[in-house]
Amino acid sequence: MTMTSSTTTALSETLMKRETAMPADASFWDRNAEKYSKSPIKNMDAYRETMDRTRAHLKPGDNVLEVGCGTGSTALLLAPKVKHITGSDISAKMIEIAQGKVVDDKPKNVDFLQCTPFDEQLKDRSYDAVMAFSFLHLVEDLPATLARIHALLKPGGLLISKTVCLAEQTRLWGVPIAVMRCFGLAPYVNLLTAHALESAITDARFKILETGFYPARPPARFVVAKKM
Repeated sequence: MTMTSSTTTALSETLMKRETAMPADASFWDRNAEKYSKSPIKNMDAYRETMDRTRAHLKPGDNVLEVGCGTGSTALLLAPKVKHITGSDISAKMIEIAQGKVVDDKPKNVDFLQCTPFDEQLKDRSYDAVMAFSFLHLVEDLPATLARIHALLKPGGLLISKTVCLAEQTRLWGVPIAVMRCFGLAPYVNLLTAHALESAITDARFKILETGFYPARPPARFVVAKKM
């Protein structure tokens, strides 16, 4: 794959359009938080489908954690469906923007924390659901992250996720991503297939309940899995 300016721009937009996400390095998202917060979601149909399928698995009494909440829009959107949502992100700037959205006319059952999923203030067996939207492809240790999510969930709790799977198209994405990372234009990205993603989830002692591609291109795999 030859990296042209249009390829670089398209890839940057794909990586930035994490409805929510959290990479290993906070500095990339701190630098891009303001731009990200002002950028509209391009594929609104896919986002609505993701939210509709997510709501179908949430209950009014649920205590929910969103890992990699970004600027908090999804947490605020889903808050009326559940008892409480905690949004977490490693980026201080993202959390600052998210907290600024909590005003008088917004739901009161949402809080935002700057932390990783491994932070001790997130307690084991505390959550009925953990949401991870456009997040799992950005973590460097996927098995450890899934194991931690498993620990955070109550027995029978749900992992609700959507993950960009660029390897469904081609693994040659690794070349432009590596170059862009050298110039600070991209975060770490794990080139996953849907099969590899789902295998990692089941290996972490989850049972997959539902899957789908929202959107199909670039392929983003929606997975709902139950803690076993």
